[in-house]
Amino acid sequence: MHCVVPGGGVSLDGERWVACRKGFFLPVRVLSRLFRRLFLEHLDAAHHDGRLQFFGEHQALSERGAFSGFLKPLRTIEWVVYAKPPFAGPQAVLEYLSRYTHRVAIANSRLIACDERGVTFKWKDYRKPTRERYQTMTLATDEFIRRFLLHVQPHGFHRIRHYGLLANQQRTHALKKARELLNCEPPSVTTDEAHTAAHEHAPTFICPACGAPMIIIEHFERGHAPRTPPSRAGPVCPA
Repeated sequence: MHCVVPGGGVSLDGERWVACRKGFFLPVRVLSRLFRRLFLEHLDAAHHDGRLQFFGEHQALSERGAFSGFLKPLRTIEWVVYAKPPFAGPQAVLEYLSRYTHRVAIANSRLIACDERGVTFKWKDYRKPTRERYQTMTLATDEFIRRFLLHVQPHGFHRIRHYGLLANQQRTHALKKARELLNCEPPSVTTDEAHTAAHEHAPTFICPACGAPMIIIEHFERGHAPRTPPSRAGPVCPA
């Protein structure tokens, strides 16, 4: 789990920006123990509600006593929370996270072939020296699809969750207020971005009679009739 947290926040009265102390971000030890407690509490609740399943050599953990004994040593050891300033600044951190949150499981550039043998792709073995890391692998098509689908989010899960300033219900107002308190100008939209946005929302075809945008229902070749009559799902132009 990765978290991006601002180095401060808006005061309770909404009149000033409260920044963290210089050279201090958050108490790592307190955060570690808080995360440990919350994680184990939710895990124990999931077991109590029967939402955990165990198989094979771990099937004995289905019993309440065995599972409680399994969690007991985890409550005393120190959990590691890795928190330190980024070497190349916050922009490098966002670029690193974006490679995991805004891409699919495997890039097209890594796919080499798809034939009767299966799917051949490139992969990286981090245990070997740099020059020998890149290798190829061929998997049966069904096995490749199975592994690919392991990276698909289950229903109800999200890759990115926003809280605080970026929470959906208050994002616009909260960011505006934070920029005012920090004396920051809102990001300006470039000419290219504005042109692209206008082009994407502009209708392609306009009805010459009423001026309303026309909806494309079907494409068919010249000299061929449509497969079925179009459905009258909406209002019809009198022209």
